[in-house]
Amino acid sequence: MEYRNLGATGLKVSAISIGAWLTYGSSAVAFETAKDCLRVAIENGINFIDVADVYARGEAERTVGKIVKEYDRSKLVISTKAYWSMSEDVNDRGLSRKHVMESVHKSLKRFDMDYVDIFFCHRYDTETPTEETVRAIEDLIRDGKILYWGTSMWSAQNLQEAVDIADRTNGYRPVTEQPLYNMLDRDVVEGDLEPKLAEYGIGLVVWSPLAGGLLTGKYDNGVPEGSRAAVQDSPWIIEQFNEARIEKARQVTQIARDYGTTPAALALAWAMAHPHVDSVITGATKPQQVLDNLKALEVKITPELEARIDETIGTRPHNSHRTIG
Repeated sequence: MEYRNLGATGLKVSAISIGAWLTYGSSAVAFETAKDCLRVAIENGINFIDVADVYARGEAERTVGKIVKEYDRSKLVISTKAYWSMSEDVNDRGLSRKHVMESVHKSLKRFDMDYVDIFFCHRYDTETPTEETVRAIEDLIRDGKILYWGTSMWSAQNLQEAVDIADRTNGYRPVTEQPLYNMLDRDVVEGDLEPKLAEYGIGLVVWSPLAGGLLTGKYDNGVPEGSRAAVQDSPWIIEQFNEARIEKARQVTQIARDYGTTPAALALAWAMAHPHVDSVITGATKPQQVLDNLKALEVKITPELEARIDETIGTRPHNSHRTIG
């Protein structure tokens, strides 16, 4: 396993992490299967497990918490998030002081842990002053409930605001951002965000590096029966599987074959090669998928390979990449 510093911090996270979105704690994956997936992940050096309160309405946190009891907690990096509504209560959403404080305490109770390593603001809250959120997080850090904090799907302007407030209040800056990022979804990262990350040493842990499974080759001949695209009713999932994107995925599969690897390994390695990416969050419903994802560590993204990918699916604006493999 390769380990990278989370942003400018001293915390080391595995370059490949495992997440619980749409999987653990839900009806999609039985508890014993989730246990097997996490066991294989941890035994192969994955130390970063990404969760959120809203995943399976808290059941993902409970499931992960039960499973990791068998391991040394200090060797794991566990994250959770808050923002999305967790009930019908008007205050059970957003990033108000009340919701942030109560969400973290509820998450810790579900995990049955004293602290989480990383707390993410799951989206930017336009209805709460950012200073209120930053100060609440500061108090949780000082209380030892969370160790680091980050954001998810925040813009460069949002991050600048948070950094300015943290500096003015002598608080902790966000150290990581969690955006959507893969070969087919690049605009969120490859624009105004990149220079902001470099300016403040903010790292990236990216979600959906396989474009919801589209970049695994599984959908090259259409949407298989029983696949995520076939059974999920999420508008976001449905939008991922249009013909134009499937055609690009087919081209990625061909490139992977030409280089003697799998499309999933190529896609993950490509995302890991971005200079600001510290970890790619993968999902797995079977232990073998964890092992398949680890093959990305064997793929070397050379300038020549990156150029071919850019010619096929678009251009990555930055001129540097992190060679792995």
